[in-house]
Amino acid sequence: MRNQIRKAAMVLAAALGFAAASLEAATAAAKPPAPLKERIRKELVTLPWYGVFDNLAFQVEGDRVTLLGQVSRPTLRSDAEHVVKHVSGVSSVDNRLEVLPLSGFDNQIRLAEYRAIYGFIALNRYALGAQPSIHIIVKNGNVTLEGVVASEADRNLAGLRANGVFGVFSVTNNLQVESKRS
Repeated sequence: MRNQIRKAAMVLAAALGFAAASLEAATAAAKPPAPLKERIRKELVTLPWYGVFDNLAFQVEGDRVTLLGQVSRPTLRSDAEHVVKHVSGVSSVDNRLEVLPLSGFDNQIRLAEYRAIYGFIALNRYALGAQPSIHIIVKNGNVTLEGVVASEADRNLAGLRANGVFGVFSVTNNLQVESKRS
């Protein structure tokens, strides 16, 4: 009798497990894939060498993607194109990423800007997480800030801190305020 109950319990458990797995598979199959823009964005922000001194942006027109922005490493330009080409739903990629010139002067400014912005107590929260939300682009001594901040005060403060770095020719503050972003 006990063996029959055990066998019945095992058969019932197996049947329930199979039913649960089938339901999970059916639910996963019925779930539509993430929109194309979300999948592209995920691939770009998870690139291993994408960092605070790079600015990756893109436009999607149907199944065609245009990569825009600036990168500090030539390999990041080709890596970005490669991962986007392999996103399902993308037929072609127009890679317009600009590779920033290699310059010791610009590298010094990058580090000084990083310290000025992220070393300041009111802005250091933007350095948290896998990808800092303020990107610092330096080209021939000219600085551009890209990204998203929580308030207009933070946007202005980042711009002031960036302007205070010695050796910088100009600062363009393209930071967007989260609530105003469209």
